[in-house]
Amino acid sequence: MSENDHTDETPENAVPATTEPEVRTVGVRTGMFGAKGSGDTSGYGGLVQPVVLPGAAQRPFDGWHEEVTSALETALGTAGLEHAVESVVIHRREITFHVRREDLPTVARTLRDDPALRFELLSGVSGVHYPADEGRELHAVYHLLSMTHNRRIRVEVSAPDADPHVPSIVATYPTADWHERETYDMFGLIFDGHPALTRILMPDDWPGHPQRKDYPLGGIPVEYKGGTVPPPDQRRSYN
Repeated sequence: MSENDHTDETPENAVPATTEPEVRTVGVRTGMFGAKGSGDTSGYGGLVQPVVLPGAAQRPFDGWHEEVTSALETALGTAGLEHAVESVVIHRREITFHVRREDLPTVARTLRDDPALRFELLSGVSGVHYPADEGRELHAVYHLLSMTHNRRIRVEVSAPDADPHVPSIVATYPTADWHERETYDMFGLIFDGHPALTRILMPDDWPGHPQRKDYPLGGIPVEYKGGTVPPPDQRRSYN
């Protein structure tokens, strides 16, 4: 393989880790949609299933996953941040680095600038809400692409409901600007240092954050040709 040929390093060609990671339970889900206080019209109202997350993978990893992890570990060690990465999860051939939120800006710069890493593009920021994951209820997930090495990774940080603050990385990845605003709007994560952290989808005075698990599913009444359509959870119920 030539120096510039990275065909075999795309995620779909990567070999998954041989050791299956343990899972971590972060809650229980009831029904098809987790609805509460109303009739479940899905027919799955009695369904009960645990909400589980894959645990940390075991070193050494296979293929380029080990190369990226070793390069990041070396670079952070040089910067005095040996413990910035809390765990590494490899699940379905995809690698995620769980990082301490206070170290996120340094980790982001390292991933972008280190010659062995070169993750030049941040393609998106996602939010996740796990109400039962005590002390780690809110997660921010960053999707990174290395065009130099043709690799994709995720970086994930968590914050408690009581202190929903995460450092902004707009200074390192300008594409994070609107993505962080959307995550703030939908989940309530506050990105400290963002140049203009305002709502981007909902009105400025909208109460709450619609994609949180504790947000009411019923919605709001809708006016339609002189009539009113009630919220979904009030339209019908099975008593």
